[in-house]
Amino acid sequence: MSPVPKCFMSYSHDNEEHEEWVLSLATRLRENGVDVILDQWDLRLGGDIPAFMDRLTESDRVICVCSEAYASKANEGKNGVGYEKMILTSELIKNINSEKIIPIVRCNKLKAIPTFLITKRYVDFCADFESAYLELISGIHDETTKARPTVGKNPFEASKSPIAICNAISSSQYSNPNSTGTVEFDYENNNGCFVVGSGSMQFDLQFSSASDASIHMYNDPENIEGIALADGVRSFSDITNASNAFDYTSRARTPNSDEFVIVVNKNGFF
Repeated sequence: MSPVPKCFMSYSHDNEEHEEWVLSLATRLRENGVDVILDQWDLRLGGDIPAFMDRLTESDRVICVCSEAYASKANEGKNGVGYEKMILTSELIKNINSEKIIPIVRCNKLKAIPTFLITKRYVDFCADFESAYLELISGIHDETTKARPTVGKNPFEASKSPIAICNAISSSQYSNPNSTGTVEFDYENNNGCFVVGSGSMQFDLQFSSASDASIHMYNDPENIEGIALADGVRSFSDITNASNAFDYTSRARTPNSDEFVIVVNKNGFF
């Protein structure tokens, strides 16, 4: 895949609201480093429609927005969706294990997927848009949301010391490669260190005890750019702009119970 992945948006023109949703998704993808090919800005009046659809073959990825109407048109071979299905089917014949095509489900109570894509893992946008978008953008950039952990050293091979063996086994409890969800750990163990995420979205966190109702948090780990106390925030949904709404100028912050800390890593992820 090229450094900037090229992605073709395949969808059916169900109604104006659906077209606006697709346009909004394509715009956000471009803002996040994806060169999206979309008829709404790439196909001009008088343009050759089949020639535009043939650009499927030059793309790194193809996003198929599977509404119920899209699935029906693809299965019946109707209209532009039917033509695009023909091209995509040819691609799959060449490489049945290809991960080029990404189905996403939207406006689809039946979770209908075109028959030719039925074996493909899809992204469900029917419920939680943000979680689905994270899964999609991570997949396009080959940054999986649940990365395979690296294989560590055999603790029995490094030392015969029972304490060293126990420490090696216990330290594996203080990391979680997932980019979403909730984790629990004892910050007074493992030197106050805990790792969440993986790849460019990895965060090495470091803590120490402050009182029975607060902790100290530090930006000392090498891959952490800054930390900030989210004053006045009551829930994650209150944080709409983490990049410039908070103060990241201190090495340490001391949140109390039920307070939020924002962390940014060296790759610019929060």
